[in-house]
Amino acid sequence: MDISTLPLLSIITFLPLAGAILIAFIPRGSVTATRGAALGVALVTWVFSLFLLLGFSPTHTPFQFVEVADWIPVFGIRYQLGADGLSVALVVLTTTLTWISILASFGPIRERVKEYMISFLILEVGMVGVFLALDLFLFYIFWEIVLVPMYLIIGIWGGSNRIYATIKFVLYTLVGSLLMLVAILGTAFTFQAATGSWTGAFDFESLRNFASAGGFSATFQLFAFLAFFLAFAIKVPMFPFHTWLPDAHVEAPTAGSVILAGILLKLGGYGFIRFALPLFPDAAHTLAPAIIVLSLIAIIYGAIVALVQPDLKKLVAYSSVSHMGFVTLGIFIFQPQGLQGAILQMVSHGLITGALFLLVGVIYERTHDRAIAKMGGLGGPVPVYAAAFGFFVFASAGLPGLSGFVGEFLVLLGAFVYNPLVAAVAALVMILGAGYLLWMFQRVAFGDLSEFLRGLGHHLTDMRPVEMLTLVPLGTLVVVFGLFPGLILDLVQGTVATVLRDVGTGTAINLLFWQ
Repeated sequence: MDISTLPLLSIITFLPLAGAILIAFIPRGSVTATRGAALGVALVTWVFSLFLLLGFSPTHTPFQFVEVADWIPVFGIRYQLGADGLSVALVVLTTTLTWISILASFGPIRERVKEYMISFLILEVGMVGVFLALDLFLFYIFWEIVLVPMYLIIGIWGGSNRIYATIKFVLYTLVGSLLMLVAILGTAFTFQAATGSWTGAFDFESLRNFASAGGFSATFQLFAFLAFFLAFAIKVPMFPFHTWLPDAHVEAPTAGSVILAGILLKLGGYGFIRFALPLFPDAAHTLAPAIIVLSLIAIIYGAIVALVQPDLKKLVAYSSVSHMGFVTLGIFIFQPQGLQGAILQMVSHGLITGALFLLVGVIYERTHDRAIAKMGGLGGPVPVYAAAFGFFVFASAGLPGLSGFVGEFLVLLGAFVYNPLVAAVAALVMILGAGYLLWMFQRVAFGDLSEFLRGLGHHLTDMRPVEMLTLVPLGTLVVVFGLFPGLILDLVQGTVATVLRDVGTGTAINLLFWQ
């Protein structure tokens, strides 16, 4: 079979939906069959996503594997998918974390397994679609699809305070999404008014060319960028839009936290790079200094708050706020090293933080507690667990040779070119990051076994083969990308060059004299 003749992007996007429909017909009592079918579909989707890596040419820009079909022709809306290096990297990250998350759910999820697996597969449809859609209306549809299954995953299989967490998550996300929809419609109407045709009004490449030719006025750019910014900033999440994240993480089941941190936060960073910068370059230049300040606040705030967290899961959640601050910092300094570092940091954060949430879930399954104060001395009874936990803690802290170091280092290089003071502040916080992570690990893994753990007796067992299987791929990729970051950087070189070229055409808007 010739893979090149297949609609590869549509297969990767909608194969999980076909799997969800298949699972719907499996009898409710057949839990093993349901789990096996969900894992099988996720693995097949992952294999198809690897064909993107094999067939992708980094020297060919901007988009490959393009699929186009008329959808709502009267308004120029098309079903249009395409992939560049950024899309390929994030799609493969998504499919990888999805099958790992489904496998990790086999033990913890024992009730309503059928509904859970269907929700997870539909969630994958939305996430993959976001990274591949080249029509803004189609992008919005996929963006909203993500919201519903994640709401169900947290709201049904989450912790005791799950209803509060889900409502907060939905309200934050929905407000940003609706404003983004208004901006998308405004962009299309502006294009139609200028060209006299709806053809291309929602097409990303047509709109990007229109923007580079000065088609959007300064006033429109500011308002449209702010609408997109709010939607993406909530998803990242940037300070001060981050408050939904710790609650959602704490209440979500383990696999939900993995996907939330590993993929959903990347939707915001992807949106900035793919849409906000190329379509509204003048507004991006105008607001970049403010966004850089917010990014530095997020980096500092996330690290300081993580330092005082008594709950393991909440500590990892706040560390995400700090680490994703490096992503938005790298994007808005408009430097090649910064943007490369931001993309690599997105991939690295997905791998490392996903693994940390899996490890928190492993110990929670045994202790039904996440309090750091109760976990002292784990290195004795569960040495394999402690070693794995230590590895990913060091990766998150930015140990050279692991992927977490390379992404943050590149962002710092770009920040130094932009402004040495910005780089100095970000570098200082890297020390704080190492501090809260290593202090947490010291309290959890070393010292005498706590009274709480001693009371568990034989229930405190080391890692099972299935649990190790979920971590080995993530650990391998963390090492590979740490030693050979060029595997990612070469893949996204075309995206970085194109985005910087697009945003380089912009100039800061004089806010006193809007056009």
